[in-house]
Amino acid sequence: MDSDAQLVEWALVGSDIGPLLLAATGEGLVSVVFHADGTVRAGALRRLASRLGPVRLVESASGRLAEPIRRLDAYFTGGLREFGLPLDWSLTTGFNRQVLRELASGVPYGAVVGYGELAARVGQPGAAQAVGAAMGANPLPVVVPCHRVVERDGRIGGFGGGLETKRRLLALEGVLPQPLF
Repeated sequence: MDSDAQLVEWALVGSDIGPLLLAATGEGLVSVVFHADGTVRAGALRRLASRLGPVRLVESASGRLAEPIRRLDAYFTGGLREFGLPLDWSLTTGFNRQVLRELASGVPYGAVVGYGELAARVGQPGAAQAVGAAMGANPLPVVVPCHRVVERDGRIGGFGGGLETKRRLLALEGVLPQPLF
């Protein structure tokens, strides 16, 4: 193994929306992956290694990920509204990074924003579709709350983690009624 390889710790954690794979570098939380069973987990780890490389992937829930895991648990139990975690933005660049940073800092718990409004906030008012692409490429969903971005007419829009996951997150934050099941 390359002695200059960056240490990336990862862990699989359970949540109300299914298993999440979390990964962190020395800079902070770098990745959150939905539905991280079996092949999804293996693919996510391969992508991390190829995009961050050279890396040394180490499974650990007690090191760099202890605090993110604690805060995600608090979020899912209704005890946390702002994550306040150090984030490693290295998996996103340019316009996507600009949009995701604005989303993280400017759309609080329990609020939603339209794709077009978010585009306007970053100085690109005609870039609603590009904002949608940025949401789909978000390496830090839930923590960088792409579930809070909705369509102009109030429909919830798409979501990389699936529409049911987006509905559950919006219900948790009080934006939508809780499901009856």
